[in-house]
Amino acid sequence: MAINHADDHLSFVFGLLGIIVSFLVYLAPLPTFYRICKKKSTQGFQSLPYSVALFSATLTFYYAFLKTSALMLIIINSIGCFIESTYLIMFMIYAPGRARIYTAKLLIFFNLGLLGLVILCTSLLIQESSMRLTTVGWICAIFSVCVYAAPLSVMKLVIETKSVEFMPLPLSFFLTVCATMWFIYGLLIKDFFIATPNILGFTFGTAQMILYIIYKDSKKQVLPESVQRDGIQLSTTEETTMETSVEPSESNV
Repeated sequence: MAINHADDHLSFVFGLLGIIVSFLVYLAPLPTFYRICKKKSTQGFQSLPYSVALFSATLTFYYAFLKTSALMLIIINSIGCFIESTYLIMFMIYAPGRARIYTAKLLIFFNLGLLGLVILCTSLLIQESSMRLTTVGWICAIFSVCVYAAPLSVMKLVIETKSVEFMPLPLSFFLTVCATMWFIYGLLIKDFFIATPNILGFTFGTAQMILYIIYKDSKKQVLPESVQRDGIQLSTTEETTMETSVEPSESNV
């Protein structure tokens, strides 16, 4: 009994730490959106990372809702939904017509189509609550694994250019800490749909920090004329501020 109480206290502590670090990661794009608002232009940034992060937050919120005893997940994903929605609204305000239409299509695809399909199918086709929870858990885990694979393109860019200009160490560090907190939280509450995907988050975050140490003193190389990283375009003819996709996507829980 005492062991159970100790696990409950530890899970609360690590869940709270996960919320705090995830919140900081969600705030990482603020400098980018400050620049967008200041210049009243999206300047070549794309909305895909924020659309994916919003879908991830809403999908995990649905999983937490089905779980019924996942207050920590409900809190952080509610915050995530609000912040990512705010980013997307700001993006839509300053984006040119074509980018605005593309963003609307992404929102329709992810948050109306895909999310709606998951909710509809699991609600109508799976009557047993435990089976529905397991199915949604698998969907969340698979999507989280796909999202956590996103840093591979950043790491490839660092190796090719021998420059860490577009992979800031603080963000990589916080993403690693974030994945660690949610991994431990998932283990403590015996929810492997939460714990397992964050192993990748920890692995890729650690690999990014190792790359940073290796290449931090290297001279900057000339980037290819157009490089795609996490849905954001880099251009040698235009100075562009970069950030790692969050999302959540790497702050996925």
